[in-house]
Amino acid sequence: MEQKIHQGRNIKRFREMLGIKQDALAFDLGEDWNQKKISILEQKETIEDSLLKQISEVIKIPVDAFKNFDEEQAVNIISNTFQDDAVAYAEQYKCTVNPLDKIIQLHEEKIALYERMLKEKDDMMARLEDLIKLR
Repeated sequence: MEQKIHQGRNIKRFREMLGIKQDALAFDLGEDWNQKKISILEQKETIEDSLLKQISEVIKIPVDAFKNFDEEQAVNIISNTFQDDAVAYAEQYKCTVNPLDKIIQLHEEKIALYERMLKEKDDMMARLEDLIKLR
């Protein structure tokens, strides 16, 4: 029996791993989106390619991850690959890039962007208040 990939659930998994809230993703996708619409999207088994591409660009996860990630298959591969001597192999393997560092870096970049946007909004509000006072 072929296992079906649930694309909406995969979007939710990666979004949560990156610490992105539904309303933040909705904000990044544009004014047509809101938290409720993201929640409904994450329940869909199949999502149109153009939308997957847009979400991919926003959260910096490849489209193929949404289309192909199968948690059950990943667990099976891990459990069938690692035996008692897995620790010995792990000690020989030196990873030069920590994927968690990359995720943290992307998350920090998003926070910096939101902080800049909030500052711009505050600056605009201050200018508007100054204009109102001049009248």
